[in-house]
Amino acid sequence: MSYAAAETVAQSSTWAATNLFYVLLVPALILWYTYWRMSRRNLYELAEKITGPKGLPLIGNALEFTGGSAEIFQTMIKRSEEFDDSVIKVWIGPRLLVFLYDPRDVELILSSHVHIDKADEYKFFKPWLGNGLLISTGQKWRSHRKLIAPTFHLNVLKSFIDLFNANSRAVVEKLKKETGEFDCHDYMSECTVEILLETAMGVSKSTQDRSGFEYAMAVMKMCDILHLRHTKIWLRPDFLFNFTQYAKLQNKLLDIIHGLTKKVIKKKKEEFKSGKKPSAVVTEVVEKETEPAKTTSVEGLSFGQSSGLKDDLDVDDDVGQKKRLAFLDLLLESAQGGVVISDEEIKEQVDTIMFEGHDTTAAGSSFFLSAMGIHQDIQDKVVEELDSIFGDSDRPATFQDTLEMKYLERCLMETLRMFPPVPIIARHLKQDITMPSNGKKVPAGSTVIIATYKLHRREDIYPNPDKFNPDNFLPERSANRHYYAFVPFSAGPRSCVGRKYAMLKLKIILSTILRNFRVYSDLKESDFKLQADIILKRAEGFKVRLEPRKRMTKAC
Repeated sequence: MSYAAAETVAQSSTWAATNLFYVLLVPALILWYTYWRMSRRNLYELAEKITGPKGLPLIGNALEFTGGSAEIFQTMIKRSEEFDDSVIKVWIGPRLLVFLYDPRDVELILSSHVHIDKADEYKFFKPWLGNGLLISTGQKWRSHRKLIAPTFHLNVLKSFIDLFNANSRAVVEKLKKETGEFDCHDYMSECTVEILLETAMGVSKSTQDRSGFEYAMAVMKMCDILHLRHTKIWLRPDFLFNFTQYAKLQNKLLDIIHGLTKKVIKKKKEEFKSGKKPSAVVTEVVEKETEPAKTTSVEGLSFGQSSGLKDDLDVDDDVGQKKRLAFLDLLLESAQGGVVISDEEIKEQVDTIMFEGHDTTAAGSSFFLSAMGIHQDIQDKVVEELDSIFGDSDRPATFQDTLEMKYLERCLMETLRMFPPVPIIARHLKQDITMPSNGKKVPAGSTVIIATYKLHRREDIYPNPDKFNPDNFLPERSANRHYYAFVPFSAGPRSCVGRKYAMLKLKIILSTILRNFRVYSDLKESDFKLQADIILKRAEGFKVRLEPRKRMTKAC
């Protein structure tokens, strides 16, 4: 046989093998797809009965998630207004998302001890937060929640008052340098990071240098990347994402973020080895504060949720001496035995608390200052209340002072209603559930998304919901409202472990700023370009102007 003939035979054999491969591949794919559809039959049948926009084959409604963060957020809000139902489905490729914003449906999900698994989208946080409280589930989540919750008990928080005041005065000094319009969010981010480092982490301000600001900026950029992965289908698979410039940027940002947390843990460990025990100071302060606290009403809306809701932060009994330690002190002490929590788990929890504890309060305080700048009449009432508490004194705020800031508190609640820092909460369903609002079943395998932003703007619950009205939180108005109609810190077993910490910190920061400055804004709420890149923010930034209050001669 000649060489040419042999080559022809070889080519024929190759073509035959290739053709056979495709002949076998096509029916195999058809069989796999048929089996896959059959295994999801319950999901498709139940989804068919749920209201929602029509999608395209294979990709569903994915094209509606194109554009920037602000555009996507506005599109979703407008699309939701096309439907009367408060249970709305959206298909993103093969994934079924079901949006909820009826408080009865929200209660069914958030109050459950069964539906506690976070949605698949939270997996993008893993390189950053590991298996911290935000992501973990099952027994690990329960044991760590039980360990960490007492570190945010009210008695521990009272010992932080002096640090809250010192950092609030420090940010006032920095704000004095601003003479025109500026973005207050940068200042609020740096301030909340520094407070977290000094309180929950116990790191002295003198050792922080500029790491707080650098950390805050890195977190903002990380949120941008995570939002891109949530909304751009091609960035979801790790093997594709790792080839992009975003993956390289993420690694650089994580070096900054993890660098700070590792530095904090290392420093605290060295203090423990040297015999330094900051817990003794906390215990001493708590003993002094415990007695008066029993005679003061500090429940309900004072700490960011409806008065009828209770969770593991609302325990009435005094916690034991060991559990009165601040956050990082308790974790390190627990780890010394090597049984309760490992070094890696400590790092994951520190990363989680640092993120959740600063970015949400930075956004909340920035929205509050923006609202005060818009509503001068409301700002007048807040200032009047502060003057009645402090007079012309420049003394720092006490815990009792924060309890008397009733109008400021209502303004803060209204801010959290209109601009909840976490605009959506997502859970993965492992079983079918029937929605109380309309009797429809949401299938297992779907992702339910509690649309906090939409829930907080229901006209049947909050009249004229787009108007900033602190009277929405007068006791008589709150009394008849569904408990789950206001959930800025989530609710139920997975409620935010730091909500009391956040509310106390915000009251002291914001009252200190308003005792020193008049706030102005040239934009109205209707001009805000909201974007939900993990945390709700303004795409144009939080631009305000400050004017020193004439009647205050010294910094508070």
